[in-house]
Amino acid sequence: MTNPPEKRATPLPYGFAAMLLRWYGREGRDLPWRKTRDPYRIWISEIMLQQTGVGTVIPYYEKFLARFPDLYALADAPLDDVIEKWAGLGYYSRARNLHAAAITIRNRFGGRLPSDLENLMSLPGIGRSSAGAILAIAFNRKAPILDGNVRRILCRIFAVSEEPRSPAAEKKLWQWAGELTPEERPHDYSQAIMDLGATLCTPSNPACDRCPVANCCLAHKLGKTEELPVRSRRKPLPQRREVALVLVRQGRYLVRQRPYRGMLGGLWEFPSLELDQDREPGETAEKLLTRLGVEGILHARGKTRHVYSHFRLESEVFSAEVDSQAGMIHENSQSSWVPVAEVGSLPMHGAHKKVLQLFKIK
Repeated sequence: MTNPPEKRATPLPYGFAAMLLRWYGREGRDLPWRKTRDPYRIWISEIMLQQTGVGTVIPYYEKFLARFPDLYALADAPLDDVIEKWAGLGYYSRARNLHAAAITIRNRFGGRLPSDLENLMSLPGIGRSSAGAILAIAFNRKAPILDGNVRRILCRIFAVSEEPRSPAAEKKLWQWAGELTPEERPHDYSQAIMDLGATLCTPSNPACDRCPVANCCLAHKLGKTEELPVRSRRKPLPQRREVALVLVRQGRYLVRQRPYRGMLGGLWEFPSLELDQDREPGETAEKLLTRLGVEGILHARGKTRHVYSHFRLESEVFSAEVDSQAGMIHENSQSSWVPVAEVGSLPMHGAHKKVLQLFKIK
């Protein structure tokens, strides 16, 4: 005699996918990557949308595809060109991963984006949720996604009391995401649930009165939509301080390119040095000037502040004009003397773009 099936602790909301799809047919957003079923273009959009809002992504998406219209154009391009077109979008490891993945797809998969979960997740920059989105949207295959929007929706639908990224919550959320994804129209469903989180089931002040699945939502019934998901306590960002030098020689600025590996890899910046805690900024600036092997009279030009994802950076900015014959600084693959008219067009990281603004350079 077989045992009866185990009763679900939390039943699935009845008709969830059908209600969501009907709403999407009326209210779905008109976005450029929804006008194609090309896996390459959908992949590009999914990577750009990681940790970045739609409004920010659209112009970068269009500019990027104008330069790299297909996978071979991206794979064959120099990494510097890829980073240049990405500049300003942030999280630059995404650009490096895109380029590396394009080369792998060209060399290993004959130029075609893989259509299975295992091979997609083997590519740089593609995690489980991004792979699910690509499979569903590009290939119309049933595959769950769990980006920030979906995570928030499911935490409210099922009134999850744990921190959303805890191991216990993570396991349940992935299970529910898979069970709610329908066999039919996974392409539309994946975009519908992301739209719901982006437009109605927002982090604060969710529009429950207009939500197509409000009747399925335990948080709504319990009056806890503002409390859920449970917010984790964020640690305060550490602060770093540096000295940045703007050196001028015959109308050219000295800039250098950061190593490709590591944070902000491949972006350009002015020479900089971490600020010695036991020295005044001017002393550290003199130390950097000496290290560069040039002489000049330093002028304090002000201070800039910029927030990155993992720290805050404060830059004490100094400038100096150096003799055209002086110094050990020579152009190489990492540093260049760039005309004033051209330095503003370099892909510089955010903190040093603000340094440019001190000099009114665009």
